[in-house]
Amino acid sequence: MSKVLKAKKIRLAKAGRQNRPVPIWAVAKTQARVRTHPKRRHWRRSSLKV
Repeated sequence: MSKVLKAKKIRLAKAGRQNRPVPIWAVAKTQARVRTHPKRRHWRRSSLKV
């Protein structure tokens, strides 16, 4: 990653932060109506436009 541009690293880091499950408090607040994350991404199945 040392040869990757800083702007690209920032975008990859943002994508990594976004790629997390729905918080437990959100599941509890909605009585488990919201359980899955629609923008969840698997590192091998789908690629990023970075």
